[in-house]
Amino acid sequence: MPEESMRRDARAIFDAGLGAADARLAVSRVVLLNGGDRLTIGSWSRSLDDIDRVFVVGAGKAAWPMAAALEDILGPRISDGHVTTKYGHGGPLNILSISEAGHPVPDEAGVDGAKMILHIAGRAGPGDLVLCLISGGGSALMPLPAGNLTLSHKQALTKELLNCGATIHEINSLRKHLSAIKGGRLALAAAPATVISLILSDVIGDDLDVIASGPTVPDRSTFADCDAVLEEYGIRERLPKPLRGYLEAGVRGAVLETPKPGEAVFEKTWNFIVGNAAQSIEAAGEKARELGYTPLVLSSSIEGETREVAKVHAAIAREVLKSGNPVAPPACILSGGETTVTVRGNGTGGRNMEFALAAAIDLDGTEGIVVLSGGTDGTDGPTDAAGAVVDGGTVRRGGEAGKRAREYLGRNDSYNYFCGSGELLMTGPTLTNVMDLRIMLVGSGDGRYRAMPLSHRTG
Repeated sequence: MPEESMRRDARAIFDAGLGAADARLAVSRVVLLNGGDRLTIGSWSRSLDDIDRVFVVGAGKAAWPMAAALEDILGPRISDGHVTTKYGHGGPLNILSISEAGHPVPDEAGVDGAKMILHIAGRAGPGDLVLCLISGGGSALMPLPAGNLTLSHKQALTKELLNCGATIHEINSLRKHLSAIKGGRLALAAAPATVISLILSDVIGDDLDVIASGPTVPDRSTFADCDAVLEEYGIRERLPKPLRGYLEAGVRGAVLETPKPGEAVFEKTWNFIVGNAAQSIEAAGEKARELGYTPLVLSSSIEGETREVAKVHAAIAREVLKSGNPVAPPACILSGGETTVTVRGNGTGGRNMEFALAAAIDLDGTEGIVVLSGGTDGTDGPTDAAGAVVDGGTVRRGGEAGKRAREYLGRNDSYNYFCGSGELLMTGPTLTNVMDLRIMLVGSGDGRYRAMPLSHRTG
């Protein structure tokens, strides 16, 4: 089973996973208009005659297709609304307004969009319905600083958190406490209206208060948790003084905490997951089986340091090739989730390309294994690639081109290692985001790693 054919299969499997995460279809599956006037969203149902006005707000990389789906369903019944998405991820809407802003580092366009969203939510009354559309990137795309903080303060924090290897849970605990709209504060602004959020999950475990920093969800984290993150990664003294002062005031109780579980503001609030990594992995597995591979799902919630996770994945693939355990080849090993990269150099890359390069180094010389790691949003780090596809010959081919794989990995320069090799995974904006999808195909042909008969073993 030649690697070139397996590479094509890996891309087809990845595309099947993307198809299952289609944001427009995800909303259409959950939001139903029965008989022309009965609106049903998950377990919630109400006659439109009992609703005064319908407002739509939201943010994320999938904001445009999600908003378009609601326009298709509700049409002129929508009174007003606004959504914010990442640059290059927007499109035309007939009723709602849409703006584009910076991600992962927030900018002034995001601040303006967040102000508009908060203003619209604040107009809602007790008889109104506010539909909130949330998808990956929503936190960075709604950067409305709290108190006397500025966007530059939050930009500095975001850069430090991205570089130190903090998890998305840790990053968002800080984002929530430094924001006027996240951590349940959007629901607070909309109260006493009914608030229903449609959420495309891009976080481990589908934790509602973590996705886009939970603008309509009770916040379980505290200022004390934020302080612990700064201590854990040793970044406190690198942050702007006003930001440190605001967090310290929060720890002392001089700044109000975010709304917590059980508070009255959430009595008329519903949050529904409309898509997640598990759905994409299931679809990828079905495609793999169709192509002749036996699928094996490791987990939909893998996290940890990217390089170490890559080593573990490569070890599993080698074991499958060598012994047929825990699944006999041809096999497709799948995992999802979101790893972290501790930045050690000044190169260009992202966690998926770093995963692929680390796996390629570990699989150097091994025949019959292909590894694809890609972001379902089509973007890996500050690059135009979604990830990369590698095999046991990747390191050798790079060496022939004058590139030393370990040196590039050491300076976090995976993008430039793969440039010109044809191994970058290019999708363009996918208009969805359900974390990363990793695919390891193990062929049935001869590989370097083979089980030896007991009679031939020594030692």
